[in-house]
Formats: sequence, C-alpha cells, structure tokens
Amino acid sequence: MAISYQHYVDPEYESLMERIHPPWVSIDNKTCQDCTLVKVDSVNRHGILLEMVQVLTDLDLVISKSYISSDGGWFMDVFHVTDQLGNKITDESLIHYIQQAICASKSGGITKEVESCVKGEVRPRHVSTEHTAIEMTLRDRPGLMSEIAAALYQLGCKVAAAVAWTHNTRVACIIYVEEGLKDGAITDPNRLAQVQYHMENVVGAHHENWERRSVRLTVPTAGRTHTERRLHQLMYADMDYEQCRGCDGCSRQWNGCGKTHVSIESCNEKGYSVVNVSCRDRPKLLFDTVCVLTDMQYVVFHAAVSSKGCIANQEYFIRQKDGCTLNTEDERHKLRKCLIAAVERRVSHGLRLDMRTQNRMKLLSDVTRVFRENGLSISGAEIGTEADKAVGTFYVTDASGNDVNPNTVEIVRREIGGSVLVVNKSSPWIGRTRNGNVEERPRMSLGNLLRAQLERLSGNFSLIRS
Repeated sequence: MAISYQHYVDPEYESLMERIHPPWVSIDNKTCQDCTLVKVDSVNRHGILLEMVQVLTDLDLVISKSYISSDGGWFMDVFHVTDQLGNKITDESLIHYIQQAICASKSGGITKEVESCVKGEVRPRHVSTEHTAIEMTLRDRPGLMSEIAAALYQLGCKVAAAVAWTHNTRVACIIYVEEGLKDGAITDPNRLAQVQYHMENVVGAHHENWERRSVRLTVPTAGRTHTERRLHQLMYADMDYEQCRGCDGCSRQWNGCGKTHVSIESCNEKGYSVVNVSCRDRPKLLFDTVCVLTDMQYVVFHAAVSSKGCIANQEYFIRQKDGCTLNTEDERHKLRKCLIAAVERRVSHGLRLDMRTQNRMKLLSDVTRVFRENGLSISGAEIGTEADKAVGTFYVTDASGNDVNPNTVEIVRREIGGSVLVVNKSSPWIGRTRNGNVEERPRMSLGNLLRAQLERLSGNFSLIRS
C-alpha cells in the first residue's frame, strides 16, 4: 500500500495558526469580463474547501470554474462566479458579506454581526439554530409527506421549514418544528419523547420490520450542520448509493447519455488518486461533490472544475485523511457510487409547483393531502417562509413516478387555490445553447498543470431556498 507521510498537527496549534493568519479574500471584477473572481488564501485544514463553496452556493451564486491547490499547510483557491442571471457580483454589501462570511466560516457558521452586514434577502437560509429538527430516512412511498404533515399537525407542532430528497426509492427529510401555541423550539424531554414516538409510528407504517428507517430529534444548537450537507449525510448513512451505476462507457466525459461519468485513477508520481466527474451541469453541483468527498474523509489537494453549456467537468487530486490513496478496487468502487449518488440526489424529477400564500398552522397538511387524494407523489420539496407568507417548491409525479396529467394539475390547483400554486415550466438545467444542443467546452486538466510543475494555482417555513 502506498502511503504518503503526513506529520501530526496538533489541533490547538492549527487553530492558533488560523487565528494568526485568518483567510484572505479578494473579490476581483477586473481580470475577467464575464465573471467575478473570488480568491481565497488561508491556512489549510480538513473541510475548509467545503466551507468556502458553501458560503457561495448559499447565496445562489453560480460557480462556473474553480482552481484549487492546498499542498502543505496553505490553501489557495480561485472561484469564477456570477449571479443567477450571469452578471458579475458588484453589490458592495454582498461583496463585504462574502469576505466576512468566508473568514468567519471556521467557526462553523455565520454570526449575527456578519449577517447584519448584508440585506436580509441574501442571507443564507440553510441552517436553523432556533428550531427542533426532525430527521427521517426511510423507503419512499406515495402519500408519505401527507402522513408526516398530518401527524405533526395533530401533535400541535408548527412546521418552520422542511426539505426532502428522494433517491433510489429512499427518502431523507429534515423538518424544523416548534410548538404550535408557544412559538418556540421543543426542548422538554417528555414532549420530545412524545413526538419521537408518534413520528416513528408514521415512519414504520407500511414497512416491514427488517427495512431500514430512522427518526431522530435534535434540539437547537449553534453547531448544527448545514441542512443540505446533513441530507447528504443521512442518505449516505442510509446507503442510498448501493444501486448507483452511472455510465458503463469508458469515456471520462459526459456524452449526453444522461448518466454521470466517474473515473478514478492513480497518480503514482505525486501520490494522489485522481477522480474525474463528468455530468450534466446544474446549480450546486460543486457543493454536492465536495460535500461527499469531505464527509467520506478524503482531502482535496488540487482540483480543476469547469462548466460551460450543459456539461460540468470536475477533476480532483485526493488522498484519504490519513494520507493513503485509494489502492483497492472496493474503495474506488464505493467512492464512485457515492459521487454518482451525490450528483443524483438533488435532481428532483417531475413537475415543479411553486407555492406562495398566507402562512397558517395546517397549510402543509392541507396541501400535501390534496396531492395525495389526487394521486400525486412528491419527489422533492423545499419549504420556507418570507415574513408572513409561506413559500415552497414541490416536485410531483403520479403514483408510478411518471409525468403528471395536466388535467390533474388543474384540479389540484383549483382545490388548493389557483393563486397559491404556480406551475413552473422552466428547465432545472442550466447551460443549453439557443437551439437546445449541448455546448462543447475545452477540457481543462489539472494533471497537465501539475506535470508542468505549477505548484500553485491562482487566479411557519423559514429556511430553504434553492
């Protein structure tokens, strides 16, 4: 087994070095005509890359390219970013927020002081430190969200936010709740036990005893994991990746087949494992892949990420946290399946329905009941509030996972309220040309850069919004 030597670094010393040399962040709007460069230099530590990407994706910024280098004790990264409309980042308050948030990321969250530096509408809403969290994983089935929402209403719990992903017949769901009458988090042990008991009954309904399922309640905490990262962790623990295959072809690049390409090779001269991911591009793709690599205890030493048109290519030079490369076929096979799962989990299939209406206690229960009664199954959901308005997005299919009949959609809209639900016909994918064809892109290989010995590269509902 090839092992690269890594000396032990005391965590307290590492923390001291980060306090002495905090991250340096530069926002460059002059170098490139079509994007803003976010350059970050920092003391290196495990997980810092994910924190940088998390700050940018939480602000709905599009990362079209990224160059990463973190050999030794220093981290250097360059992100090419735009807003959702393809414009540069010019708002001074947003620029200041990005700089401050990245510097504050080592604390595991964004402080109140940093939040006050920017307008409320661009604050990340992916972590709740004020609500009780209910985390569930189980086999997906039609009407599940309706059963969960109805049970919470009967228990007197107000839903503050919720997000659900479905993948490979499995579902992971995180719901943030508070006491319906007291407007506060549920912290009483007896009350928590009561909610836990009833939610376990809902999750266990229509399931065999041997089937995997879990229900977990957590009280508010300042160190709570980012919601979408936690969803990845839940689905990984639930082993939703077991059925992932990706593309069986030998090509390392996405060729329009619709499947994700992942290849893992060895770079013996540098002591790395080289991971190439090629797939259809979409928002937050970089966050999802880096999230899985980080939580599987892999360290990204170098990377080149690019996206243009409909294609995304990511190349990572990695080692395990203990310095080992991936030397066995079992290790490579598992990582390949997990990366494919990371790409697929967020891809919600079905018709997108956007909701916006006056918030009320029973709203989620009523909306999901109408879906169930009309034979619609929820394949994904993100729910939150803006002021006193309930806002959310549902992806729905029929009970068999097929496209929804338009007549059924109109019936559902009339029952819920025509102005409440809006059919969103926009494509979830980004980067197609005007004629709908896939745009080709130049392939950038960090391997070529490394071989050229370039050591560093420059250059209730209140939480979730996609």
